[in-house]
Amino acid sequence: MIVVEGVATVSDLDDFLATLDAAAEEYGVTVQAFDARYLVGRTHLERAVELADRAFERGENVARERSVEILLYAAGRRQIDDALEMGVSEGETPVAVLIDGAAGDESAAADALRDRLDLDPAPTLGSVDAERVRAFFDVTSAELDAGAGDLSDLVCERVALLDVEK
Repeated sequence: MIVVEGVATVSDLDDFLATLDAAAEEYGVTVQAFDARYLVGRTHLERAVELADRAFERGENVARERSVEILLYAAGRRQIDDALEMGVSEGETPVAVLIDGAAGDESAAADALRDRLDLDPAPTLGSVDAERVRAFFDVTSAELDAGAGDLSDLVCERVALLDVEK
């Protein structure tokens, strides 16, 4: 798994998504873009990929496409429309573009997307927008105070709990 990070200036969302889809097809990989403000780190994405793959292996996937199933797990939601809030939108947005595929060429796809997207390279997974993340994942102060882990741990737990909720 490779994550391309940066600040994207998206003037036309359809064009941005078409660029992602073209790279996915050209290089034989799965590509999914996230608004990085909803992510709590690389582990969040790794866990979503792992659980999405497991869902496909078991025939328990909700989405037909692997990229959408990964989005559902990352969002901790079964409804695609709800999960799309974590996606990229028009305007200037910090993004994390996940590129994954055992049979494809992840590195070449990452290089191509760096060239094709209007992306200002910058780390986006290093800082967490705690307020936004807590609101999206419905993490309360009491829950944070009661748990042994931090916000990242609780979000990754929400991702894993999606399996239980099926």
